[in-house]
Amino acid sequence: MKMPDNFAIFILTHGRADNQITLRTLQKAQYDGRLYFLIDNEDKQQERYKELYGDNVIVFDKAAMDGTFDIMDNFNGRNVVVFARNALNEIAKSIGIKYYMVLDDDYQRFEFIVYDAKKTILRRHNISDINNVLSAMLEYFISTPFTCIAMCQGGDLIGGTASSVWTQHKRKVMNSFLCDTDRPFQFVGRINEDTNTYVELGAKGHLFATIPELVLHQRETQGNPGGLTEFYLETGTYYKSFYTVMLQPSSVHCSLMGQTHKRLHHSIKWKHTVPMIIREVHKKVENGSEG
Repeated sequence: MKMPDNFAIFILTHGRADNQITLRTLQKAQYDGRLYFLIDNEDKQQERYKELYGDNVIVFDKAAMDGTFDIMDNFNGRNVVVFARNALNEIAKSIGIKYYMVLDDDYQRFEFIVYDAKKTILRRHNISDINNVLSAMLEYFISTPFTCIAMCQGGDLIGGTASSVWTQHKRKVMNSFLCDTDRPFQFVGRINEDTNTYVELGAKGHLFATIPELVLHQRETQGNPGGLTEFYLETGTYYKSFYTVMLQPSSVHCSLMGQTHKRLHHSIKWKHTVPMIIREVHKKVENGSEG
């Protein structure tokens, strides 16, 4: 199935012109729709990108994005991805794109998950025709009021059928953002911008969702030169997690995660963060009393 012409994938990338892992993974999965690389004008590999990918490279003015969104600190430097994320919606509109998926440049494989009822386990299968998968994902997105939806990450399904993503269908989006230019939203914060955004906007009633049946796997953030690696190495997860705490201190805190090599990470109390669906039994009747 061919993707519609008003849909495109945008790969956000910096300093990795010769190491486009996501591109190779998409090609292997037979993606044949529109695809662009979004780089900033401060990338020293601009010419190499253009040499390799030609008209599929879009360059945006990074400095021009200063002050257009809340970066949430007074640090210097722009070596983070939030500038590209917030530039993208208008760029997509300008080239006739209505629906688009935003990917990073280091995804090694895409999978779909099947529940084996007989053995009560989840089975993983590599996606060999990603056009069909994206078409179904897009059809679902169009038919719902979601602001954005995403695939889950490889680690989200640790624990199988007992994992929180599988049992609860998390109201978060990370790493792969399926968007509509007519449902715009802004990312906030220098780092942890994805979590910051679905927490802040989720608290205001925006709907975000992770699709647990679809999974992407990426390289370790600090093991792949370029991109955000330098920022993570400099600040670690301590800085990263506290951006979200600043936004929602009443429902987000930092705690230790991991079994042996523990590290600080944000922890979200969802029932205190986003509007909850009230059971019908509590609906008020006409005389003003509760049902």
